[in-house]
Amino acid sequence: MARVFSFRFQLQSIMSDALIVIGGGLAGSEAAWQAARRGITVLLYEMRPERQTEAHRTGLLGELVCSNSLRSKDPGSGPGLLKKELSMAGSLIMEAADASSVPAGSALAVDRNIFAEFISSRLSSHKNIEIVRGEMTDLPDTPAILATGPLTSTAMAESLSRFIGGEHLYFYDAIAPIVAADSIDNDKVYRASRYGKGGDDYVNCPMTKEEYEAFYHALLEADKVTPRGFEEERVFEGCMPVEVMAARGVDTIRFGPMKPVGLPDPRTGKEPFAVVQLRAENNELTAYNMVGFQTRLKWPEQKRVFSMIAGLERAEFLRYGSVHRNTFINSPLFLDKDLTLKMKKTLFIAGQISGVEGYIESTAMGLLAGINAARMMRGLNVPEVPPSTSHGALVRHITGSESKHFQPSNINFGLFPIPAAALKIRDKKKRRMLIAEKALEDWGRYLAMVNEESPVEAAHGMSLGRG
Repeated sequence: MARVFSFRFQLQSIMSDALIVIGGGLAGSEAAWQAARRGITVLLYEMRPERQTEAHRTGLLGELVCSNSLRSKDPGSGPGLLKKELSMAGSLIMEAADASSVPAGSALAVDRNIFAEFISSRLSSHKNIEIVRGEMTDLPDTPAILATGPLTSTAMAESLSRFIGGEHLYFYDAIAPIVAADSIDNDKVYRASRYGKGGDDYVNCPMTKEEYEAFYHALLEADKVTPRGFEEERVFEGCMPVEVMAARGVDTIRFGPMKPVGLPDPRTGKEPFAVVQLRAENNELTAYNMVGFQTRLKWPEQKRVFSMIAGLERAEFLRYGSVHRNTFINSPLFLDKDLTLKMKKTLFIAGQISGVEGYIESTAMGLLAGINAARMMRGLNVPEVPPSTSHGALVRHITGSESKHFQPSNINFGLFPIPAAALKIRDKKKRRMLIAEKALEDWGRYLAMVNEESPVEAAHGMSLGRG
């Protein structure tokens, strides 16, 4: 039975070679679980309830503070595929979700109290886990996993910034929507870079004066997400939502993110009245970011309003835009593929602070950090996660993206490398099912390596005991 200590308890009696996990959210809970299952003694530090965040209400581990949905269960979707991989790996968070699920159609939604109580109970009863209540303000010199989440305390953020520099630690997250490349109407867009610099790297969606005015008024009238009390509007001047910018005047966004100057349409030889630029998200050119379109519009409104843009009438949104508080690092500059900090190889980074977005994505990074830390402490090699898997696609995004334009991301098929066989398939659903089949096959092989078992056992989720 795990013991729960006050932070003031004298910890000298606890083994000095324990793995320290900082943060008891989804990523920290999963990381602690995975390491403990592999025989590692874990000290799980959670500052709640002694010190609450602005959003949490309880001291339960794994408390959900926003939606109670873990998104789609469909294995043919990015979130559904990631859930399947997590379940195959013996994820505590997925076990809790299955035990607390509520009716939600094709989505996996949970009773948030039962969900957090389940996680807290399993962790507190594990023989290899000690739960320490209280704030840790400095990064330890011993093996540790930092999983403090989007509401990382000021003291811990300052400790981390001493390693990476404060300019690379972000406290507010301005995310623009991402659309699938194969859903863009290429008959209505054109490729060009402003003033011809850098080749035809951008996809440009032109607008006439009438189209722009209709879009502008729809943008102003669209329903918006209300920021939480601690997310004050004034802090977003440097990453302003496009609808806030539009409210400052009819031409503000036309000479901001929709500036047409230097982008003549080769079909007419003239500059459009306004233009929305799309920037490639990956080398495979399967996904494009709507440049400058960070937004607080509600998701259905984003779909409705942004589909008014030429070429995006039938766009598939791989990720919707948002602006919210979210502490994260510029991971491509500082993280290795094993999720360790390049300048502090005993420190693993997990969860949203690593540059992923969402509940299950945070859980996935916690799972990998727990596995990798346990293997490192046991003197074993840490194999690279195949980029063809959901977990590997996320690692690829946070470690291999261009650092200049890095933004956190949910799991989506735009992050996956496309298998050669899939390139020949025109049907989107069939192509994605082929990607999913390869992901699960490669994930099974990966689990066999890290769990030292047969691929058949891994594929059936029989890896290790459950504590």
